[in-house]
Amino acid sequence: MADEAAGSTHSRFARFKDLRSPRRPRIWFEVLLIAVSYWTYSLIRNAVPEQKTQALRNADWIWDLEKSLGLAFEHSVNHAVNSVTWLIVAMNYYYATLHFVVTIGVLVWLYRWHPGRYAAARLALFVTTGIALVGYYLYPLAPPRLMTGHDFIDTVLVHETWGSMASGDLKNMSNQYAAMPSMHIGWSLWCGVIIFALASVPWVKVLGLLYPAATLVVIVATANHFWLDAVGGALCLGFGFLVSYWWYRSLPHQLPQVPGVQPERRRPSAAGSSGSRSSSLLAK
Repeated sequence: MADEAAGSTHSRFARFKDLRSPRRPRIWFEVLLIAVSYWTYSLIRNAVPEQKTQALRNADWIWDLEKSLGLAFEHSVNHAVNSVTWLIVAMNYYYATLHFVVTIGVLVWLYRWHPGRYAAARLALFVTTGIALVGYYLYPLAPPRLMTGHDFIDTVLVHETWGSMASGDLKNMSNQYAAMPSMHIGWSLWCGVIIFALASVPWVKVLGLLYPAATLVVIVATANHFWLDAVGGALCLGFGFLVSYWWYRSLPHQLPQVPGVQPERRRPSAAGSSGSRSSSLLAK
């Protein structure tokens, strides 16, 4: 009986360990998971009570806090960039589209070229988004463009940018008071970290770093977020990577590129290194 119990415990432990081991993702499952997850995210985010009065009160508090820190620069950036029509229109479209396009592109890149790291990176992204939903529920926040008496410019409305969910006829399809934390920053920073950690080409790594930096400028210039919303998004991402590290016992870039294939270790001797290269050539 004791042997059977020990065997059963060992079997359960082995199954649990297997769940925590990276495996090659399946395309149909990933497409379905992402579609259902985004639908659920949108449903929950937009189902959160708008609480306009509280959201505006919270926005005033954030603005006063930034002014007390001497870092209330959103108004100046908003007006300065809005004076350059082609630039602000480009930023409006950036805000409306790249948030989704780049994130999906990085997921596809991971799936194709880094299947062993895909699940860990995806888990970090999903946890980040889940924590953001809690933030939307607990802390409704109006974006600067919806504040009263502060003369922020709603750049989408002024320049009639097509396709944005932030203003115009489409604004009723999205909760306008879910600004904290900023998932434009959470997702773009996730993309930037993943690209910087895994890309092999230096200029691509630089682009990875520039993407969340450019996104920060865009969310402030278009008056869709305070910079403190960006801090909230970064904190959510940090928690997402922490959960991913706990589950897979490694950060995504530390996992094998292909499931089950461990990265080669350098041997101390030149002969060993030469032999390793020869073996690699033979394998090809």
